[in-house]
Amino acid sequence: MMGTCLTLFVLAWTVVRFYSTGVAVAMAMVALVIPPFAAIVANRRDDDDRAV
Repeated sequence: MMGTCLTLFVLAWTVVRFYSTGVAVAMAMVALVIPPFAAIVANRRDDDDRAV
């Protein structure tokens, strides 16, 4: 997930911005949403975890 985030961000501001600034901004916004989503997925409790 983090590789996708970095790829989106780098491509948005090195390549895509020359063709469409709006698309580059949209790609950057998607890239900004990925890290919190990845943290939520990584910290999700499994069924065999005990509640404290």
